Parts: sequence; C-alpha cells; structure tokens
Amino acid sequence: MASGGAVQGDDDDRDFTTQSHEKKSLSFEDQVENKNGFSDFSNEFCWEKEMQQVLRTSDHSRQDIYDFRNPELNKHMEFVEKIFDLILNDIPKAEYVSLLNDYVESEFFLIDGDSLFITCISEQTLQPGQNLHFFYLVERFLQDLTNKGAKYVIVFFKDAEHAYFRHPTLLALRTALILHLQHNTDVVIHTEFSNFLEGKWQSFLQESYPYFIIISDDGLTKLQTIFLTLFIIHALSKRINVVLTSGQESDVIRVYGYHIHGIHKHREFFCQHQSEIQRVCQTLVKYLQESSTSALLSLSGYSSLKDMEKEVCETLSQLKDLWPEISEIRHIVCIVTSALGLRMYSRLQKTHQATIPKQESSRELTLEEAEDLIRMYCLSVAFILHLPLSQRAGVRLISNHWSKQAFTFIQMHKGCEFFLLKHLTTEKMWKVDFTHLPDLSDDLLWKNIAYYYELENDQELNLDVGERIQRKYEYLWSIISKLAGKDDDGKSLPLRRTSTSFLERRASPTKESKKIPKLGLIPMTSTVVDEFAGDILSRLPFLKSDDSAVNSLMKQREFDELRHWHSGKLLSDDYDRTKSSSQAMCKDPWALRNNQKLRSFLRFYGSSLEGNISKTIVTQSDTPKKAYSDMKNKKKTHKTKADIIIEENQKRMKAEEERKEQKQWNALSIERLIQENFSSGISKLEDFLKKCQSNSVKCTAEMAGLNTCFEVWIEQCRDQGKRVKDLNTAVEVMRRIHSLLEKYKDLLEKEDYQKIVRCLKYFGFDNLACTLDSSQIPEDDRKKKAKYAVGMGAARFQLQYMGHYLLREERTDRDPRIQHFIPDTWQRDLLDIVDNNESAVIVAPTSSGKTYASYYCMEKILKESNEGVVVYVAPTKALVNQVWATVYNRFNKTLPDGLVICGVFTRDYRHDALNCQVLVTVPQCLEILLLSPHRQQWAKRIRYIIFDEVHCLGGEIGAEVWEHLLVMIRCPFLALSATISNPKHLTAWLQSVKRYWQHVERVIEESSGSSTTTKKGTKKQKNIKTVNKSYKVKLVLYGERYNDLEKYVCSLEKDDFKIHHYHPCAALTVDHIEKYGFPSDMAFSPRESILLYDTMVQVWEDWPRADELDPEKFTHFKNKIVITKADARKYEEELKEELKNWIVHDNKRANRVLKLLKPHATYSSEKQMKDKFPCFVEKLRQMNKLPALFFLFSIKNVEKWAENINNCLEMKQKSKQIPKAEKQIHLLTNRLKKMEKSIQKKQAASMKNTSIETDKMILNEAEQGNLMEKLGKITEIPPDCTYANSQAVDTEILKKVIDRVKFMKTNTSLKTLALRGIGYHHASVSYKGRQLVEMLFRMGFIQVVTATGTLALGINMPCKSVVFTQNSVYLDALNYRQMSGRAGRRGQDLLGNVFFYDIPLPKVEKLIKSNVPQLRGQFPLSISLVLRLMLLAAKADDKEDAKAKVLSLLKHSLLSYNQPRITEMLKLYFLFSLQFLVKEGYLDQKGNTMGFAGLVSHLHYHEPSNIVLVSFLTKGLFHKLCQPTRKDSKTFSKDVMEQLVLVLANLFGRKYIPASVINSKQKFYQSKVFLEGLPEDFAVALDEYNSKIKENFGHFLLIISKMADMKQEYQLPLSKIDFSGEECKDSKLVSHIMSCNEGRTAVSPFACLSGNMDSDLLHAETVNSVIFRTVGITARNIPTLCSKKYDDRRRIMPLNAYALDFYKHGSLRAMAQDNGIHEGEAYILLKDFALTIKTISVSLSELCDDEEDSVVQAFSQLSDSYWEKLQKV
Repeated sequence: MASGGAVQGDDDDRDFTTQSHEKKSLSFEDQVENKNGFSDFSNEFCWEKEMQQVLRTSDHSRQDIYDFRNPELNKHMEFVEKIFDLILNDIPKAEYVSLLNDYVESEFFLIDGDSLFITCISEQTLQPGQNLHFFYLVERFLQDLTNKGAKYVIVFFKDAEHAYFRHPTLLALRTALILHLQHNTDVVIHTEFSNFLEGKWQSFLQESYPYFIIISDDGLTKLQTIFLTLFIIHALSKRINVVLTSGQESDVIRVYGYHIHGIHKHREFFCQHQSEIQRVCQTLVKYLQESSTSALLSLSGYSSLKDMEKEVCETLSQLKDLWPEISEIRHIVCIVTSALGLRMYSRLQKTHQATIPKQESSRELTLEEAEDLIRMYCLSVAFILHLPLSQRAGVRLISNHWSKQAFTFIQMHKGCEFFLLKHLTTEKMWKVDFTHLPDLSDDLLWKNIAYYYELENDQELNLDVGERIQRKYEYLWSIISKLAGKDDDGKSLPLRRTSTSFLERRASPTKESKKIPKLGLIPMTSTVVDEFAGDILSRLPFLKSDDSAVNSLMKQREFDELRHWHSGKLLSDDYDRTKSSSQAMCKDPWALRNNQKLRSFLRFYGSSLEGNISKTIVTQSDTPKKAYSDMKNKKKTHKTKADIIIEENQKRMKAEEERKEQKQWNALSIERLIQENFSSGISKLEDFLKKCQSNSVKCTAEMAGLNTCFEVWIEQCRDQGKRVKDLNTAVEVMRRIHSLLEKYKDLLEKEDYQKIVRCLKYFGFDNLACTLDSSQIPEDDRKKKAKYAVGMGAARFQLQYMGHYLLREERTDRDPRIQHFIPDTWQRDLLDIVDNNESAVIVAPTSSGKTYASYYCMEKILKESNEGVVVYVAPTKALVNQVWATVYNRFNKTLPDGLVICGVFTRDYRHDALNCQVLVTVPQCLEILLLSPHRQQWAKRIRYIIFDEVHCLGGEIGAEVWEHLLVMIRCPFLALSATISNPKHLTAWLQSVKRYWQHVERVIEESSGSSTTTKKGTKKQKNIKTVNKSYKVKLVLYGERYNDLEKYVCSLEKDDFKIHHYHPCAALTVDHIEKYGFPSDMAFSPRESILLYDTMVQVWEDWPRADELDPEKFTHFKNKIVITKADARKYEEELKEELKNWIVHDNKRANRVLKLLKPHATYSSEKQMKDKFPCFVEKLRQMNKLPALFFLFSIKNVEKWAENINNCLEMKQKSKQIPKAEKQIHLLTNRLKKMEKSIQKKQAASMKNTSIETDKMILNEAEQGNLMEKLGKITEIPPDCTYANSQAVDTEILKKVIDRVKFMKTNTSLKTLALRGIGYHHASVSYKGRQLVEMLFRMGFIQVVTATGTLALGINMPCKSVVFTQNSVYLDALNYRQMSGRAGRRGQDLLGNVFFYDIPLPKVEKLIKSNVPQLRGQFPLSISLVLRLMLLAAKADDKEDAKAKVLSLLKHSLLSYNQPRITEMLKLYFLFSLQFLVKEGYLDQKGNTMGFAGLVSHLHYHEPSNIVLVSFLTKGLFHKLCQPTRKDSKTFSKDVMEQLVLVLANLFGRKYIPASVINSKQKFYQSKVFLEGLPEDFAVALDEYNSKIKENFGHFLLIISKMADMKQEYQLPLSKIDFSGEECKDSKLVSHIMSCNEGRTAVSPFACLSGNMDSDLLHAETVNSVIFRTVGITARNIPTLCSKKYDDRRRIMPLNAYALDFYKHGSLRAMAQDNGIHEGEAYILLKDFALTIKTISVSLSELCDDEEDSVVQAFSQLSDSYWEKLQKV
C-alpha cells in the first residue's frame, strides 16, 4: 500500500498482508464461556490488527484460527479432511477457461454471496472500515460481468451469516451489502435459503439449473472454509460446475477462471456420505449459531436476542416521534446505533462495576470516553453527508490502530448496526431511502478526526469545522442525546471532553509518497508516428535532443530481415523456418515422387468430399468478358447459320442422352425392386432421379413409382388384419404426386391425371381430387372404401408425415457459372458480388451452401491469369487440409514450370505456399506474410481473400489476428459464418476500412513520386489483368435452413432408452417470449407446427381461432394438393403470433401450452448413462438414425467411449461364436502360416519340380484356400456386431485409406475401431488419423464417430444425427449451432436429428433459445506487434504500401470503431510501446529496427516472455549458465540442460495451478508438478525488466487517466449512485484532513478512500482495482511478467512444471497422472514448447557471429534432445 499522505507510527513499516499472527486467538469456548464478565470482553473479538490479519491472511493452516475443542466438531474433522482432499485432488485438473465466452445470451450462473464478500473484503487495495470502497469493488466486479453480457443471480445463505460473529464489523457490512443489492440494483438476490442442503434449494437448482456457481475455496476462517467446501462438494454432486474465485482474471472482453466439472465420482461420494455430510453441516451451523448468539449477547449485555431486537424497534419508534420526516439511511443508522451503543455501554458498565474489581475495570473506556468516541463518529457522518467524493478522495492515510478499548466499543457499535439493518430488512411500515447505504461510515475519516483532536488540536491547530457541517453534527448529537437518555441537554461541544487516547500509536503526519516519474518522451522522426498519433504529440512532454536520456540510448546495428548485420549471411523469417515439403521446382527424383504421391492422395481425399467433379481451367484472353448480369439481359436480334448448327447439334445430343437414360430406366426394373424391398427400392428410384437429366424420363419414372407404391398401399390395406398399415407407403405415393404436379405437369397425360385422382380418393382426400379439372376426372360410381383412407385430412397428413419432403422454393433455371447444382437466388447474388470484385459478409446457416461462392471465386481468379492469387483463411489445420484437397479435386490447370494450383501454409508445415494460385492457410500464417517486409510483391498478387468461420474474430485465442488481416488487406474479401449476431455492425466497420483503402489508393495513384519508393531491383508485376476495383462491402443474410432439425432428449427407463421428441417451444417460457419474442433462428418442422396447434386446442377448447387455424381450413392449405415448405412456414408464423397474443391477454393458458410441450424425461446417473452408451448407439441403428456424430468435450472420454462401443460389439460377437472358436482360429492360423512357408519354398524351386511335385503344390494351394475359407467363416463379423457398412466402400479403397495409418505411433486403436465402423476425432489425433476417420465416415463405411469440438468448425462430415453426449463448459450457444448443423446437410438428408443424451433439460432449454454472442473487438496492440509494424514500415520494398498497411491496422481496430476515447488511448499505448522499444535498443529514433528485434518478433506469440528472454541474453546470463562439460567440448551436462529448461519453462510454459493445491496431500509419482522459480540472477534481471515496464507504462497510465469519464468515475458502477457534488470550502478542518490530493490523480476516487495512490498503478496485481474503470485498460495490457502470482486471498499460485517434468522423465502418462493434464493436451503444449526452443535456437545460430558460441550450442543441444524425447511418445 502506498504511504503517500499517510500518518505513520514510529515502527509501522510492516506489511500486514504477509505477517503471521502475533498471538494465538482464544478458542471459541474460552471466549464465549469467560466468566469474568466484561473485564475480558476485549478478548471476545480480535482487536484491529488481528482483524486485519483475518482479512489478509493468505494461508491459514488447518490448525489455524480456531481450537476445535468442541467434541461434536472434533468427531467430524477426519471426514472433513477427506472432503478437503477430494476437492484438492480435483483442483489441479480444473480448466482455466473464459467464463463468459459464447454464453452471454443464454447461460445463467450463480454467485455465492459470501464468496463474493470474501473476495472483495480481502482485496489488497482495501483498508478495513472503508465501506464505500468495498461497495465499489463489489459493484466493479458485478458490472464487469454485466458489461460482458453475463446473466447471474447472487445467493446468500442464512446460516452463512453466523460465520462472522467474531467480527460485527463484517457482520454489519455483509447485511448492508445484501440490502444494497436488493434495493439499489437490478441484480436478483436470493436470501430465503438456510443452506445448500435445504429442500427448497434443491428445488431451485432443479428448476433453474445454473451453468456454474462461483464459490471461494477459502473462507476468512476455517469454519467458513469447511462450510464453503461442503457447498462445493454438494454443487458438484448435483452436476453443477464450480468456478473458483481464486485466480479469476479479466480483460477487455472476457473473464477467466478455474472451472471444476461435476462428475460421477462427486455424486457417488455425496450419495455414499450424504448422512454424514448433513451431520457435519448441522453440527457446524448449530455450533456457529450458539457461539454467535452467545458472543452477541455478551457484547450487548442482553439476556436474549429478542430483547436486543425489541430495543432496536423501540429506539426506531422514538426516533420517528422525534424526527417524523427522517428517511435517509445514513441519518437513521448514525442516530440509532449511537444511541443504542451508549445505552448498552452504560448498562454494561454498571454491571461491570458491580462484578469486576476496580483495578481490572480501569482498562476499559468510561462512559464519558465512549461519548467522545461517538461524538467524533457523528462528526465523521456529518462530513460524509456534506463532502463529495472528489474531496474525500484526498483523505490522509492513518496507519495508527484503534486502541484495544476503543476497538471493543466500536465492535459493540457495529453490532448495533447489524441488528438495526436486520430489522430494516423486514420493516414495511417505514419507507426508508436506502440509496446511500454503501456509505454509512468511513473508518479512516473517523481516525483522522480522532488523530486531529488527540494530537493536532493540542498543538494549537484549532480549525473550524464549517458552518453546514457543524449544524448537521449538532442536530445529530441532540437527537442521539435524547434517545440515549443523556442529561446534558444535548450539548455537542466541546467534542472531546476526556483526554484518553483512542489511537494506539503516536505519529506525525507526512506527505512523502512514491510518485510515478513523469518521464519525458524520446523524440522520434517517423511518418507512421506522425500520421497515426500526430494530433496528440503536441500534448506530450518530449525530451530535447541533447538530453542525457537521449544521448545514452543503446547504439546497436540496424536489423534487417534479409541479411546478418556482421557476416552478411541470409537470415530466415517465420515463413522460411516453417517445415517445407518438396516444392514444385524441386528436381530431386525422390522428392518429386513424394510430391506425386501427395497430389494423388489429395485428389483421392478431395473426391471423398465432393466426388469426382474435376474441372480444367483455361486462362481467358485479355479481352474482358462481359458480366453475367449483362449476358442475362442480352437479346439477340437474329440467329446466324453457326448458331442454328450449334442448336441442332445440341438437340441431337440431348435426344441421344435421353435414349440412353430411357434404356437405363428400362433396365432398372424399379417396380420389382419396390415390391421386393420397399425402402431399398425407393432409395434406388431416388438415386436414378438425381442422376437423370431428361424430364420426360423422370416423369415416366415418377409415374411408375406412383403406380407401384399405390399398389403396395392397396395390398397393405387389404391385409390390414394381418399387418399394420405403414403410412410411409402413403407418404411415398404423395411424394410422387407432389413431384409430378409441380415439376412435370406439362408432360402428364389424361390417364396420368386419372391415376392421381384415384390415389387421392382412395386416401380420403376427395377435396383435393375435386380441385383437378373435372374433364380430366372420370365419373367413378364406386363406393368409398374407408379401409384405404389414411384416416386424416390431406393438410394434416402432409404436415405431420411429409414435413421434410415438402417441396422447397428452388429455382429450376440453371446458372451457367455453376455446373453441379442449381443455385438459389441468394447464392446467385454471391456470384454477382464476386463477378463485380466486391466484398461481402455472408451469414447463412450451416449446410446452406455458402462455401460454393468461395470455389467460384477461386475459379474466377484461376481463369483470369497465371499470376493472381486467392487466399483461403481457415481457423484450423484440419479445415486447411480439407480445403486443400477440395481445390486439388475441383481444378486442373496447365501452369508454367514452378507454379502450382494450390499450396498450404500452417505454423508447422508449408507446401508450395508462394508459388501457387490458391493458398490455403491459417490466420497467423497469412499475418506473417502480410507483415513481412520482403513479401510485398507476393501480397500484391492477391486478388481475393476468403475468411471461413469469420466469427472466430470473437474467439478466445488468436482473435486479434483475424482483425489484423481484415484491416490490412487491399483486395476484396468474402467473410463467411453461420453464427454472427451483429453482422450489420461488423459490415459497417469493414466498410469504414474499405473507405480508408479507397482514399489511400487514390492518393498513391495521384502521387507522382510514388514509384520512387520502390527498391531497386524489384520486378514490376507482369501478366496481371487490370480489374475493376470495388470498395463496397455487402451484407448477405440468409436465415432459412434447407433441412429441418428435430430435437430429441433421451432417458433410460428399465434398461431401455426412451426417445422423447423435444418441441422448440418447450425451451421457452412466457417471460422469455414476452421479453425477447421467439429466437430469430427458432424454426419448427411442419409436424411441430401441428403439435403446437393440437396443444393449443387441448388447452383452450373454446379458442375462437381454432377453426381458422385448423390445418384443413387454413388459407394457405385449403384444398391444396401440393403444400410447400413456404406454406408450412406461413402456418408456423401464424401460430407463433397467436401464441404471443395469448401471452398478452391470458398468459396462464400460454404457460400451460408450453408446459404440455415439455418432454417428461427421467433422470439417470452419469455412470448409468456412460455404461449404457453402447446400447444407445445400437438403439440409433435400430431407428435408422446412423451415421451419427457423438460430441463429447473431453479427449479422454472421446477415445474411451468409442472403445467401449467396440468392446461391446466384440463381446456380442464372442457370444455368437461356436465353442472353442478362439482355439480353432489359433490352430487354423498356425496351419496357414506353415502352408504359406511350404508353398513359398516350392515356388522358389519350381523350375526343378517334377509333375508329381507340381500336383502336390496344386493340392497344397487348394488346401490353403479351404483353410482360409474356414478361417474367414469363423472370424467373420456378423452384421449386428459391426457398424461398418461394407457395401459403401470397396476393398481396394478401404485398404488404401487404412494403409496410411499402419505406421502411426499414436492412436493405434483407430484402425481396429475403423474396421468395425467406429472412429474418434480430436485435436491430438495425428492428421493422418483424422483423415482416416473423415474419409471413411464420408464414404459411409464408418457410421459412429465420437468427437470433440474439432468437427465444429467447417469440417465436412455430413450425418443423419448429431448427439450431444455430455455436458461441458464448451457446450455453448455457438458450438451448439455449429455442431448441430452437421446433421441433415443439404443434398444428404431432408431431415436432421439432434439428440441430447446426457444433457440436463434446463441446459437443453438454454441452448435452444439462446442467441449467439455479438462480435466485439479485442485489445489490438502489443509491444511485439508494434515492433513488427515498425519493421514492416522501415524495411519494406514498397514503403508507401507498408505505411498504408501499418496505419490501417493502427487506425481501424474493431474495439475503437466509433469510440474516439478508445482511439486516443490506443494512440498513447502505441507511443509508449515505441518509447520502451527505443530505450531497450530494438528501435532507433527514426523507427528503424535494431539488435535482437528479429528474435523478439519471431517469438511474438509469447509476449512478454520474448522480450524478457532477450534481456537475459543481453545481460550475459545464458553465457554464465551454459558452460560445457569441458573447455574444448560442445556438449553440456544434464544439470545445465535442466536449468536451461527451468528458465525457459518460467518464460514459455506458464500454466498456473490454483493456490489451494499446495496444501493437498496428493502424491506425485514421477513429476515434481510445482515449478521452481527462476535462478537468482535471472530473477534479478526479471525484476529489472518489470521495473522498466512499470516506469514506462506507469507514465502511460498517468496520461490516459485524463481521458476518464469523471462523471461515471464518481458513480458506483452498477447502481449508478452518484457521489459527486459541490466541495466544502468553509471548513478548515476538512481542508486539513483532505489534504492529500497530490499523487491521486490517476486512480479511482473510491480507491483513494483506502489511501491508494498513483504509485499503486506500478503493481500489476493492483492495477485492475485502482485504475479508472472508463479508460479501457486492464493489467493484461501491461506487459509485465510476474515472478509470483497471487490469488484474491494473497496465496501464491504455483506454475505447473509440465515442461521441465517431461524433459526429466519423458512420460506423457505422468502428465495426466501427476500434472493433471490429459495426454493429448500435454502433447500439444509440449510440442508448442519444443517449437519455441527450436525458434530460439535457429535465431541465435543466425544472429550470432560465432557458431561455436556456448549459448548457441546449448540451445541447439536442448532443441535436439527435447524433440527426440517428444518423438518417442
């Protein structure tokens, strides 16, 4: 804590945050049962210093704070320890995740009120007793959540209140907090629950099902910690996740925390020990209640709490009589608590005098002294009532503590406040104004007044109080005197009538403070700086050129990415360092062969995605082709002879094609196939219709299908008694009728119409039959045959049974630009956008077909020239590989030597990246190319960029890179996504960027000297067509899914799965519809519309519109043979509007409708659902719902559950095998091996064989064949013991796919699983393994795949069903939409199925009704990025182009769009980043890069560790560490290598573990787990680095503080209560006490109340708490690297030693067992760490003059050894 403006004691220089207790507290029994009466009452409560300890202590051990001599509690301590250990073992596995990422519109969570209280009261910057500052911290925390879209509820348990009985100050503060949140904010507060075991609480959890609960794992006392631990285990047992308050952090748009998943073991533990947990909780609560009651009674002197409450009530009543109009809470609390306190103290003193010897009682305050204390309190309240926060923020910091006697009385006073506030919570007769409840008292102000009257007033410093303040004080004291029964006629002056010292230490005031140095800025001459931040430079203090700070700047050699500054050897950039396969120009035969193999595989992989649709591209001539839109409207006046010949040839070819198709149809014998197997026959009919091009042949096929299906229906109806009528047959009849009447009406004959009419009449659809032309309907006198009818009206039948077959509004006119399908209107708009070289943001549902525009764009660029490039940006490497293969499969083009069609570039692999026309890459790699100074010529070749899954712009990792790309590119772009909720805002921002580029390019073109900026020797672009530039950004929105999605929930009942249909309305509530309406993307399938209508009729029998909305009478359905999907959508909208009307007029009926639609699924335990999972998969097969994707979110479970399915099938197969089958298999296998050897020997000697031997060989071969046949029969897998569809893939292709993984070291079970039709897919599976699963799934061989979210982003794996198998933190609104979109993809299925397997119903509701989050800007800048931008600007081949890119990135962040204050803040951040880079020698004053700038920029992923690493290098620390074993040796000892890894792990392997894990009893077998700190010399260097950062950015924070919105800064963040006002000028005492304004200009005025100063901004751990909240900066934006990190309770959070542990033992299993990291995740982390070491090693070897340098050699050895260890696993 800053000491500026403090009043300090002589030896008060100790930090109470780390100091241990000076004396052990008395046990509860000692305190409560003290029989000496009041004399020892001061021991009843810790005095102030000890109280601070309770608030600050960071590690009270399990024997701390309390002596457990209560026998009831002691009995349970062993069990409590057991719970502690269970939780502590889970905490290391807790995931550190973004809590609000993508849940903002849907997820509601709980905050435990006491955990919130503990977190804020323990805040490092808070002084005890500073209530207003405390309330500010609470509101700042809650407002931060609210601003980020969080929906939360706060719960305070009644029983938790008793944990504070030792501290009435905290008790009163907690009560005030509850009242404040209830009366002054919109936050929902629950206080009705006694504790978490109460029945009402269980019901609340079941109804609301919060996504998680935020709970502290550490209380202020041990008993409170036990209570919280019981709460945690209870929540986890209910499958409600827990987020710890420990380690929570926040940045501009996110909140991060440790997330513990509630799993089966928690529920199992709770069920096994439920009664014991209840006993512990009951005992604990009972003990706390008794102890608190006893303590409070001892404090007050009453015999019961009721007597105390009665006196409070009576005092309030008397106050009303004396001051009827009083309502303001501060007046009430001040008067009532003061009067009550004096009365109580008087009573206690009389009792005390009668029972305690005089010498003992002399230690206590007299009544007169107590009155003095109260008078000073009243004066402090008068100050609070009249002084604005701006004035109070200058209060002096008094470090003196209250004396023991004064503190005792103050606690009594606070006890009165608690009882008063408790009474006011139930007070209904009196309207109290609770507005200023957060500001009831100010302990520091009270101490200042006491200090003045004790020490300063005696020194003849007699200061006026001020007229207004004095009047208020006198009035308050007069009423208090009357209520307290004083006989002094209410005389308020003199204020001090006794000479007792209330403060423990004497001190003299001092105003010395540690100030942030106001540094002068080093002047820079850079056009980038001038153009970006020139408007604010004049306001900043700059040093003169002859200043010592400028002259002392480090002079280093200039850095260029091309060559080394000494040796002149070529340097590599990030692109060069990426592993490369053989390039197109490579002449090495082996490399060429590998290249051919790769291309062959890519075409094969691509064909699995789209089939064989390869197209040869021919570059068009330079004559510009007219736009398609012009061609459409072009009318020809006459036909030439050539045109006539072409037309005749086309007609002849069409007729020939038609004859072939007719021949194919005749050979198909579809009638026979349908009669034999109805579903198989219909499937073959559909396949033929898809392939057939001739309408006449299609019409013939449809009529044949109609006749055959109708015959099958008639046959079924005749056999009605023998078999059930299958309405699917009737559905197929109606499908054929729909198709014939809509598509082939012109080709139908009279007989065809008669057949259709006959079918309709037999179905009972007479009204439809009559709609056809009467001349076409022959008179039919036969009677109706009811048994042939479907039993319902035509409209209902079509909606209920044919919903997914209803015809869509599809265009029939082909677009010459697209060959393989007929695009919809909105898709044609996309093609027009590409033709016009425009940009577009495209938001359309998954599977709607938006990616076709991407491939059309590629085709366009390929046709234009051989030079133009289109870049496809995908978020994941898996998607990169998929698009790469698709491009190879789609396009062929003859290109000049050295050029290829497609290349890829990812962080660890590149292939033909810069010599291709279509580059497929990830955002980070494209950023590398665009920011490279010497890749500009390539960048200028880019004609289009396609951003797939652009919603990643709002993601957690790498999101800022997407933003950088969107603002740096000059060419048009397509930005694709299915899930953006604010696309208009995104489009407007991108349009502003395009306007900038339009202006820049106009200026460059007009500038006559622009060509001079190009470096000599650079080639001008050739053979690139001049294209019309467009700067428009269009928004294309399409919300209609081609296929319906129907949802189901699954429940286990008596070992069988029940599948319940989940109507979308079941997710809604009346309140939700009333407030938000129906979610924009909530669509019903037609049968769901019918279900809603039927339910509404059921609820309201006399519903006036029932007849109007009856399907048979609805306007758009009435007498309509062909109901379309559009008609059904109109019906759906009409029902939605009607339901809204119900809510407006009678929401009870609407509520009943919604309840009736909810499924009644039964709950089963997680273990049951896990064990029965294979049975569920089998159930889906029986329901014909496979293939399916099963989404889980744990890599471990993804593999395990897939293997469980396989094990189940193997057991099933074994049960069907003949006895002793395994023995027979073994014998046959051995015989075959011997036979093969024998045949091989004979074949080798075949030239010498006689005829007899030849005959023997023939016999042996025949016997071998028999043996193989026998073995095949025994080992053959029965069809019901596999999910593999052997008919989908031929043996050769299957072998080709599976052979790719035969040498795979990891995921060896994939091949075994794949052969049974099962697969798994997650990020840790090798890319070959993932491709195996993807290809076989697409081909239809694999039908069951378990997967994580790796399949959510665009991977093409269409399926019938998607199953959400387990709940997870990652199952959010965004992922739900992405994953469910895999089901029923266009062209695959007409209906998609979504199953919720083991997902709680409340979670299902939230997922369905939720909206996806809005895209919001990230903080766009970092020191490393600024360095990279300056490197580009200084060293670019084309400086004008580089400058334009740099300025675009700096000026157009999404965060600052339409936010001028944030723009100015970013300018300052940029300038101060430059200052740091100049001072550290990475830049000179002209902005040229120097020294180790290259190494820093290469490691930009790891800021600030990259900068710290360089500081270690420049200080020679690595040379000191890296000493070889001998002078002439190049090898280093094991100890040196381990120390080197230790240093690097502290920099680049920073994965924190929650603090409480240190206390766990968990055993670690191979790993050390907790990473040691840096070696001493490295730690000192790190401190030096942090000091420089603090100095530099401290000045930055001082300057941006002037940009704060001070109107908001004087308001509480959430309640908006304003504490501004007119300052008091007439009080000299106020001016004296509030005299410390200097050094408090950059921190929140609320934080100043605790004495915080500007210097507190120098500490990263306190920045977020004290900085102005409206400046938009958090501690994460300040690049310090803390050597130690503390949580909210000031406990050290250790780093996970995974990187060092693995280097020592090389075991991935130990990573999971000890370090708490799954093997797959650990591999990814370790690979990243190894890549970092390699980057450092390569950079050092290039930058160092001496190749034999020990540091270079050490890093090289370490890189090799680390990779070697990694390769082994």
